[in-house]
Amino acid sequence: MSELASALPGAKYEGVVRVVETGLRGMITLKADLPQSAKAVKAVTGQVVPKARRIDAGDMSVAWMAPDELLILCDHGRADHVVRDLAEQLGTTHHLAVNVSDARAMFTLTGAGVKDVLGKLTPADLAALPPGEMRRTRLAQVAAAIWFSDAQTAHVICFRSVAQYVFDLLALAARPGGDVGYH
Repeated sequence: MSELASALPGAKYEGVVRVVETGLRGMITLKADLPQSAKAVKAVTGQVVPKARRIDAGDMSVAWMAPDELLILCDHGRADHVVRDLAEQLGTTHHLAVNVSDARAMFTLTGAGVKDVLGKLTPADLAALPPGEMRRTRLAQVAAAIWFSDAQTAHVICFRSVAQYVFDLLALAARPGGDVGYH
């Protein structure tokens, strides 16, 4: 049996900001009628269904991804249990709950220039993206989701298959001497 490993174990870059591959993280996609599923989400995660484009953090974080989709972040080892618990709680309610943990990679960026670094790569209006708001966007040529937990900490989720590309983009955008000073 193979050993569990994140997309880029131990990958980090120190520049204008620090870029770190976050490691193994449980991620569950839940597609369902969100108002109808709210009770089950609360029972399993301890979180309410967040408002549009919000991410509510806790032991398990719940992010609004679309009018009928949530992303639940949890401990990697608990992801299958969360999927099972959601299925039990939702019963016959039409839904799709899938453990996508091993198909995704996550990065954390820290430092005062975090919005400038990401601003080089995404068309998203980062000045209008407050902490706690999740945004689906692009980083150069690939799909990504980003959010800020505070003014100097950003999180990026991408597909595992493009993790090296995204890490290289983030590291290049964070190179010393490339400070923008816009945000």
